[in-house]
Amino acid sequence: MLDPERFETILIEKRDNGVLLATLNRPERLNAVNGVMHTELANLAREADNDGDVKVLVLTGAGRAFCAGGDFSGDSPISGRSGLKETGEIVNLMLDCSIPVISAVKGYAMGLGATIALLADIVVAGKTATFADTHVNMGIGAGDGGQVIWPLLMGVNRAKYYLMTGDRITGEDAERAGLVNFVVEDDEVLDKALEIADRLAAGPGLAISASKVGINAYIKMVSNLVLPVSFAQEMQTFRSADAGEAVKAFQEKRTPDFKGH
Repeated sequence: MLDPERFETILIEKRDNGVLLATLNRPERLNAVNGVMHTELANLAREADNDGDVKVLVLTGAGRAFCAGGDFSGDSPISGRSGLKETGEIVNLMLDCSIPVISAVKGYAMGLGATIALLADIVVAGKTATFADTHVNMGIGAGDGGQVIWPLLMGVNRAKYYLMTGDRITGEDAERAGLVNFVVEDDEVLDKALEIADRLAAGPGLAISASKVGINAYIKMVSNLVLPVSFAQEMQTFRSADAGEAVKAFQEKRTPDFKGH
């Protein structure tokens, strides 16, 4: 059974009707993913799925953002191959999760944060929510699942544009592009997500699960093909001069001077 006390950076609220609300809780960093949160995200979907009392998992963020991506201010969430392996677990365990997963997105959903939000079965976004895979802005390839889920949701060429530029897309435009299911006023995001979660929790759980696992098996097939390639490319870019320059520029609060190598 999932123990809320085992999570340090994610607030866990288990509701009486079987809805589990998981809130990324580093609001002072816009819920950016540090090493601890990275590990906890790798465990969350599996533990929720294995808890017989949990029928629906809802993911949201505390404060002004869903998740601003990796925290490059000090403790990078990815450290070599072990970090990438854990990132693969975040992606694949979300896809393996048999219960419905809903993301409630307000504010920023960037980089890994965007991947986590978009891997949910149902995405509810605020009108001013901002989605972007910003890996390229840090001089690294989009290797944490962005190359898996963005093309499946919005089409190949659109996805390549957003992944190669790091450009942002608002909640309203994301709905039109097929990235999200519902767009509501910013202050209604969590209420809408919980409304859907309550409906699913009261429904025929086995049938609901049976109606998503086959689709997720298809996404997992894509993930099994794409992730090893994107991770290998990401590892190469992590060692690049551009990546080092991007981290330095981020810490110095200036625009990076990329050289293309």
